[in-house]
Amino acid sequence: MTATRILVLNSGSSSLKYQLIDMADGSRLASGLVERIGEETSRVKHGERETSGPIADHEAALKAVSHELETDGLGLDSPELAAVGHRVVHGGLKFTAPTLITDEVLAEIERLVPVAPLHNPANITGIRTAQALRPDLPQVAVFDTAFHTTMPEYAARYAIDVETADAHRIRRYGFHGTSHAYVSRETAKLLGKMPEEVNVIVLHLGNGASASAVRGGVCVDTSMGLTPLEGLVMGTRSGDIDPAVVFHLSRVAGMSVDEIDVLLNKKSGMVGLCGDNDMREVVRRALAGDGAAQLAFGVYVHRLKKYIGAYSAVLGRVDAVAFTAGVGENSAPVREAAIDGLEEMGYALDADLNSVRSDEPRLISPDYARVAVAVVPTDEELEIAQQVYALVRG
Repeated sequence: MTATRILVLNSGSSSLKYQLIDMADGSRLASGLVERIGEETSRVKHGERETSGPIADHEAALKAVSHELETDGLGLDSPELAAVGHRVVHGGLKFTAPTLITDEVLAEIERLVPVAPLHNPANITGIRTAQALRPDLPQVAVFDTAFHTTMPEYAARYAIDVETADAHRIRRYGFHGTSHAYVSRETAKLLGKMPEEVNVIVLHLGNGASASAVRGGVCVDTSMGLTPLEGLVMGTRSGDIDPAVVFHLSRVAGMSVDEIDVLLNKKSGMVGLCGDNDMREVVRRALAGDGAAQLAFGVYVHRLKKYIGAYSAVLGRVDAVAFTAGVGENSAPVREAAIDGLEEMGYALDADLNSVRSDEPRLISPDYARVAVAVVPTDEELEIAQQVYALVRG
């Protein structure tokens, strides 16, 4: 029997998302979420089933997942399980492709913890737990940063002292790489072309948000940097900001580095501007005349337009711009506002097409538009599974 199933794990600091995908036909055999790990009211959601109770740690969480899968006849001991794929947020410059996890690989992921303190430790915990449960099974890391390692050095470098930057690994890495890779390829397919033939701007707009410029299937620029804080306005993150704001808050407001970190990562963005990080609520409030929500929406869209314009210049020729993730896929007002006024650059929207809700990849621009505008639902789990399966088969 050929093993064709891939279990995809995405371990957060207090959560564990998972999908079991059969690569023979791309079907989802199971999916679910364990959240509030370490709390008394932990919750396990497996398909339509839901249970709650204390789950002490990630080991207990993965055992709970294993139990749910076994209940459905899909246990971790199945000979049809080919590998476990782990989403790892930060791979630095060393990991440019899916990588079989060894002790040396784990040590390098640990060395990157200082530049991803919120994410890599949870990813490591998930890997070690899965290794303990199935030590005989290939464990593969797929890195958020890998797709962006193709950026030219002049796009990845910050203009600071080179020795200091190199000593502390300070450069632009980019994130959401599995989404940008998947969506850029699907956009080319939507246009009836190969990825090598098209230039695409991908706008991954969720609570976290990032943009990328993809030339011929290769990333040449992206908005996130050393950390996921840089770039677009996000749900709770500021995105681009004058670095001197940090010095000013320290000197004038007496804020500590940790307090400023919390401010910029958790109390800024849309929630900082208007108190809401749900774009649906922001739009509802803005349409009702709420000034704070109108300002927040305006700041969000203004930043988005700047990146579309900047990446149009970086690419020179743009064949398509693709909206994806929660906001990108579902907010017609955001898409309309982002494209409005860019007609001279070749962008245009069809209002009727833009208003349609669908889970399918689709074009929402009129036939005459020089640049195609697309909505392409992302599928990071499938992208991870595809990369893992290709590696273990090879």
